Amino acid sequence: MKKIIFLLFFIPLYAIAQENVRVDLSNPNATIYTHLYFLQDDTYQPKKAAKVFHGLTLTIAVDKAIKLKKILDGKGLFVDFSKIPSDPNFNDTIGYTSVYKYTLFPQRMPEIYVEKINGKWYYSPETIAQIDVIYNKVFPWYVDKLQKIIPDLGNKKAFGFELWQFIGILLMIVISILIVIIVKKFSYWILQAIQEKITNEDSNKEDKLVLKKLAHPISLVIGVKFVDVIFPALQFSLNINTWVFLLLNIAEAVFWVYMFLKLVKVIMHVYIEYTSKTESKLDDQLVPILNNFLTGIVFVYGFFKILTLFGVDATTLLAGATIGGLAFALASQDTVKNLIGTIMIFLDKPFHIGDWIVTSELEGTVEKVGFRSTRVRAADTSIFQIPNSKLSEIVINNRGLLLFRRYNTNLGLRYDTPPELIEAFVQGLRKIIILHPKTSSEMFNVEFVGFGDSALLIMCNVYFKSLVWGDEQSSKHKLHIAIIQLAKELGVDFAFPSTTVTIENFPEKVGINPKYNTNQEFIDGAVSKIITQFEAENPEEEEKDF
Repeated sequence: MKKIIFLLFFIPLYAIAQENVRVDLSNPNATIYTHLYFLQDDTYQPKKAAKVFHGLTLTIAVDKAIKLKKILDGKGLFVDFSKIPSDPNFNDTIGYTSVYKYTLFPQRMPEIYVEKINGKWYYSPETIAQIDVIYNKVFPWYVDKLQKIIPDLGNKKAFGFELWQFIGILLMIVISILIVIIVKKFSYWILQAIQEKITNEDSNKEDKLVLKKLAHPISLVIGVKFVDVIFPALQFSLNINTWVFLLLNIAEAVFWVYMFLKLVKVIMHVYIEYTSKTESKLDDQLVPILNNFLTGIVFVYGFFKILTLFGVDATTLLAGATIGGLAFALASQDTVKNLIGTIMIFLDKPFHIGDWIVTSELEGTVEKVGFRSTRVRAADTSIFQIPNSKLSEIVINNRGLLLFRRYNTNLGLRYDTPPELIEAFVQGLRKIIILHPKTSSEMFNVEFVGFGDSALLIMCNVYFKSLVWGDEQSSKHKLHIAIIQLAKELGVDFAFPSTTVTIENFPEKVGINPKYNTNQEFIDGAVSKIITQFEAENPEEEEKDF
């Protein structure tokens, strides 16, 4: 009798104790474990699993619990309890807040999380509101319809799977292939229309080939997305779904990287066509630098994406990369400075490829602008390699941006030259400059500017149209010859440093001073002769853009 009474009291107490042990909502780990444990085949007690929802009736809570379990299984989201915190006051939010929460899968399904309510951990109200929406996405309406119309033969198993699941896989593969083919053609048509809109030109053969290479990865991404949406409807086990979705996510990440790499190729192709139409060569030099930079960003993105698929925390990884990047930057300050200098050169464009630049230390032609340094070839054909950090800070005289090449010199006439001949010489030189095919006829100065130690100074300031050094020297040669011929015809002499000694009485000696002809008719004839001769020797050239 005592044993019977003992059993009558002990069994209810034992059951209550077991329930208290199993239904545990004290921390995130216990709550999620309670939910999933009581929905397993050998421990199926949905009423206990429903206790992880707060403020719902039992019927609705049970329905929510079962649907949430199917969602996790259908998307292959395997819950690793060793990674779920057991801290009752755990908080995965940033900063100080009174809301304690834990998100199961922050990357793939951030809508599902548990939070602390009245001292216990439950699935959040936001999660409860999203369960039906997510369930309908994972298991569309046609899944139940198909299962109802499938004959009994389709429910028979082979190799542990139902026959209708094999049929579903075949249909899914066929449809996904058709989608890839259709999307490839459609995306190619869209890309071609966009490119023609941007460039205002019809696509050539090379353009079409580049666009086809971009359309292919786009179609593969869409195809993988289709399989990702449809596969949960086949209702395979959690283990199978976990591996399938891991492979699908890896394939999707690879295809995204593949697509972005091809997109970089398209962008660079369009940019090359644009730069080929510009006069500047600096943007041509930017093509390989920009291509390498964009390609590096794509690979870094793909690397981070694949690591997160294997459970690596992206935030921690990014923080570590940031700290490592900072340490690397501190250890290589010169390299970073040169990189910043490179960016500033391409933004400010102080010179272009082929320009002749003059600095405090060197002068020469810019041949190449790289990531770290710029290559300049001096007049003696030697090479200067200048760090871009230094080049972006120093004063640069860009002779390649000149509108004209200025040439300024002083011509010294003898002190005994008559004023009439000085004026004729100046007027003649002005006419020569106007007729010179390589000088600007609107920008020049020829004036009697002063008295030197041994000569009367005639300033000659002209501007040559050609910016090429060799053309400038040839133009100077023609101008100098014309000046000498004009002086010879007028009978004026160029002075040189000399000292004059005057002797009052020196019989039978004739002075060495030249005899000047100041007859106006002679002067006009001499100037006219030289001008006609110069005009005949240097016919006016066709106007060119310099």
